[in-house]
Amino acid sequence: MQWRDTIRTATEAVRTHRLRSALTMLGILIGITAVILTVGLGNGAKADVRDQINELGTNLLVVSPGSSTDSSGVRGGFGSSSTLTIEDAEAIADPEAAPDVQAVAATATSSVSLTNGDTNWTTTLTGTTPSWAEVRSREVTSGRFIDEDDEDAAAAVVVLGPDTASELFTTGNPVGQYVTYNGSKLKVIGVLEELSSSEETANNDLAIVPFSTYSERLVGGSGRDSVSSIYVKATSEATLSAAYQETNALLLNLHGLTSADDADFSIATQESILTAATSVDKTMTVMLGGIAVISLLVGGIGVMNIMLVSVTERIREIGLRKALGARPRSIRRQFLVEASVLGFAGGVLGVGLGIVGAIVLPHLTDTRVILSLTASLAAIAMAIGIGVVFGVYPASRAARLAPIDALRSE
Repeated sequence: MQWRDTIRTATEAVRTHRLRSALTMLGILIGITAVILTVGLGNGAKADVRDQINELGTNLLVVSPGSSTDSSGVRGGFGSSSTLTIEDAEAIADPEAAPDVQAVAATATSSVSLTNGDTNWTTTLTGTTPSWAEVRSREVTSGRFIDEDDEDAAAAVVVLGPDTASELFTTGNPVGQYVTYNGSKLKVIGVLEELSSSEETANNDLAIVPFSTYSERLVGGSGRDSVSSIYVKATSEATLSAAYQETNALLLNLHGLTSADDADFSIATQESILTAATSVDKTMTVMLGGIAVISLLVGGIGVMNIMLVSVTERIREIGLRKALGARPRSIRRQFLVEASVLGFAGGVLGVGLGIVGAIVLPHLTDTRVILSLTASLAAIAMAIGIGVVFGVYPASRAARLAPIDALRSE
């Protein structure tokens, strides 16, 4: 029997028992759908995290202070010390010292309560330099951002995040009006553009003032030159590694350190932040993938059971074909093809259902599902493979039947 005849016979056998075939394919269908949606949800979660990381700015390095130790010997976490200063940021911004650095923005932050008349709102007050907008890739929807004149004069001006502006000014345009912090009046000169794709409220709820204003007029203190982080923007993605090396070497030299092991600061790249942020998503994806594999195994057992039933029901047919000269190889091939057809059909239907789920789920859960063509094709191949693997035993059993025993079977 030729392959074409084998495939036609196997397809006809599947069509003859539609209900039984449908129930057999159901397990594979559910498993493949789970695989497609699991991969899609994992890709969507990774894309969401990447979008949020990119909202920090592109080609970005984030320099943070080291840890601190108090008088009782208790050590704080990374970022708890005051080892970075505005002078460090100015040194990194020097094009001769760091030619692969495009822009630098130092920031100092504190949680404060701003008031507008009888309205108050607690937000993050950020003292920074005019380059912050370029480094963080932020725009203003109205007004302007702080400039060099504001920095030089320690001007009493502020740029509000969109959420902060809406909380303090329920009506009208905030630009040109005033907010008060600790008795100091700050003129609102701009409102930042909203980052709608971000789930991190800190990106939209903040108040930005010139660093000189922050350190000299608003917060001050003995550590007025200290900064909580330094954002470093490389000239391009290709020079990000070079900018990292230049920044690291420059800070080690400025802080009088000879070994990177003794560094009182840390530098994080977007890729390292992304890796850390997606580790939980990867774990969940693996767990859900394991459940999907179990579903596929259950579907495979269903294929084997149905094929064994099929062999039992068709003993006389098998005996007649062997009596007419059919070789065991041909009998085995026919049943393997039937199992493969069941697996293929279940795989295709599972991929189709997965695509429908990918379209519907975002409307129900606000979760992104990004389908993968590679995963879809691999899922179909997996379904066929399961059909073949779990069809081997029934096919071999059919091929081993003796013609005389099969013909006289009732």
